Amino acid sequence: MKWMIASDLHGSAFYCKKMIEAFERERADRLLLLGDLLYHGPRNDLPEGYAPKEVIPLLNGLKPALLCVRGNCDAEVDQMVLDFPILADYAVLPVGRRLIYATHGHVHNLKNLPPLAPGDVLLHGHTHIPAWTEFGEGNLYLNPGSVSIPKEGSAHSYMTLEGETFLWKTLEGEVYRELEL
Repeated sequence: MKWMIASDLHGSAFYCKKMIEAFERERADRLLLLGDLLYHGPRNDLPEGYAPKEVIPLLNGLKPALLCVRGNCDAEVDQMVLDFPILADYAVLPVGRRLIYATHGHVHNLKNLPPLAPGDVLLHGHTHIPAWTEFGEGNLYLNPGSVSIPKEGSAHSYMTLEGETFLWKTLEGEVYRELEL
């Protein structure tokens, strides 16, 4: 199964369309969204094409393929307009002999770890900065960066996971990092 993993859309219809184009180009089976779907948040500038009402039908059209976790900018009112669950604090995905603990990152992160076994992966967005860092007892911290508001000079980006291989890509599909679990 091939996963596309994206985070921090923040209500940008412009970048939501680009993300959907990438999802279709990747021919991924599922799209894992790591939170902050509709609202830009008080600490962020408005992303290009900020139009949450336009994002709603775009995401609802992907309902069968979506798995989402709640970001710090996601609220119950957002759930009222989206046809798929977005309020889970985390999701756990088995990959080979490891578990991937997928969350947004505002609660569970490197400073406040979830219950991980040695070798497990902490996957979150929130920082808007792509990351791949080893820690603990063979654990990994991975971050796809942000689709709409990248920070620290990073690209508008996402990840794919196929088998045990992660690829970090720009929204245009250029690979800039590969990691084999």
